[in-house]
Amino acid sequence: MGLEMEPLFQAWSYFRRRKFRECSDLCSQLLERPPGEQEQPDSEYTVFQAAWSLKTRALTEMVYVDEIDMDEEGIAEMILDENAIAQVARPGTSLKLPGTSQGAGPSPAVRPVTQSGRPITGFVRPSTQSGRPSTMEQALKTPRTALTARPITSASGRCVRLGTASMLTNPDGPFINLSRLNLAKYAQKPKLAKALFEYIFHHENDVKNALDLAALATEHAQFKDWWWKVQIGKCYYRLGLYREAEKQFKSALKQQDMVDTILYLAKVYLRLDQPVTALNLFKQGLERFPGEVTLICGIARIYEEMNNISSAAEYYKDVLKQDNTHVEAIACIGSNHFYSDQPEIALRFYRRLLQMGVYNCQLFNNLGLCCFYAQQYDMTLSSFERALFLAENEEETADVWYNLGHVAVGIGDLNLAYQCFKLTLVNNNDYAEAYNNLAVLEMRKGHVEQARALLQTASSLAPHMYEPHFNFAVLSEKVGDLQRSYTAAQKSEAAFPGHVDTQELIKQLKQHFAML
Repeated sequence: MGLEMEPLFQAWSYFRRRKFRECSDLCSQLLERPPGEQEQPDSEYTVFQAAWSLKTRALTEMVYVDEIDMDEEGIAEMILDENAIAQVARPGTSLKLPGTSQGAGPSPAVRPVTQSGRPITGFVRPSTQSGRPSTMEQALKTPRTALTARPITSASGRCVRLGTASMLTNPDGPFINLSRLNLAKYAQKPKLAKALFEYIFHHENDVKNALDLAALATEHAQFKDWWWKVQIGKCYYRLGLYREAEKQFKSALKQQDMVDTILYLAKVYLRLDQPVTALNLFKQGLERFPGEVTLICGIARIYEEMNNISSAAEYYKDVLKQDNTHVEAIACIGSNHFYSDQPEIALRFYRRLLQMGVYNCQLFNNLGLCCFYAQQYDMTLSSFERALFLAENEEETADVWYNLGHVAVGIGDLNLAYQCFKLTLVNNNDYAEAYNNLAVLEMRKGHVEQARALLQTASSLAPHMYEPHFNFAVLSEKVGDLQRSYTAAQKSEAAFPGHVDTQELIKQLKQHFAML
């Protein structure tokens, strides 16, 4: 018969090894015992208090999400945004207006853009695919996350799902009944209060009660505890009170200089559409924390969102000097080299990711494209085969088939290309680029009506792309429908003002109209 471990110590051991379910169950058993002395005049833990605190921490850790990186802006926040500072922002000072980049970003002819007009990044992050839709219809169409085509209807899209965790973890109901809690009493016990706050904020997703507890606790600490100020700032941020959140984070930074607080404050500035202020904050942070990877990466992300790709690449290189296994930096530099006509160098970066153990569909998809454009044809098809094998959903499969269609066009096999683009649409019916390319192939076969229908579908699915509008304008001009051609050419020019062929076509059409 082996020695039995003391139950509370065993629960703590489970917690340290991240076995939160076992830890929670063991704490529940401890709490069901006769509690003995539950209340004591001194502030030391009883076994009952220790088990209660440990269980709250275990339940919190099960659903804990780092607030710094996870940031999804929902339709309600975008359309009903009352924090408008300047309707016409100066160039290089706004993330909401795509054309305000200081450094000349890559043209849409070379690098595809998102609906907001920003180049597609090399690494999917929350908010990188969204941008600022100009109309409600566009907002509803835009996917808010990397994996779903459905828009999140509010910033609490993720939080609503987390809030149901309390029902799942305890079939008898929630572990702590928040409506009965005397928050003022817990606020006077700092050790219990911190665990309870995180439980309310992350597990129960009750921001109002969390804010009340934090306000009472910071008052009890005589406003000298920076941790509580950061938590109040997080609550204000979640409630959309960005200016109040800014005050709390600034106050916390005066008391205790922390990288996390700088990142939270930068998030507030980005939500207020003040990227320049966020950049200055990061740079001041780097003076105090030289070489801090998260701060350098934050600067690179902002430059990337502002279309200043060359500055972003420089900062991503600085990230790699500090941490040469940073996946985001490697992926972004790789995609930048690929779109700068350097597929061989991009291939080195993607191979580096493969050596680091990143093994997914997107990586093999990129490797296949780099191999094709670097003329290493032996590796191209095997990479795409591996990508198809690793695809987790239909959107990923559609991306692979679309790229295979491009490879087929490159080697001149138009029948294979046609089949690949068709397979793309089978997997993802909203793939505007595939509709556009199929229309071009139909035009080559002389099927004008089919090509026109496909181009109209493509332009309605992706009004931010110039190619469908331009192709439709050329097709309409060929069949003599000059009015439609002119309308489509104007849309193409609005999407990509620097496109020379569109300008030439508009010039020709104006001459036609002048002759009439």
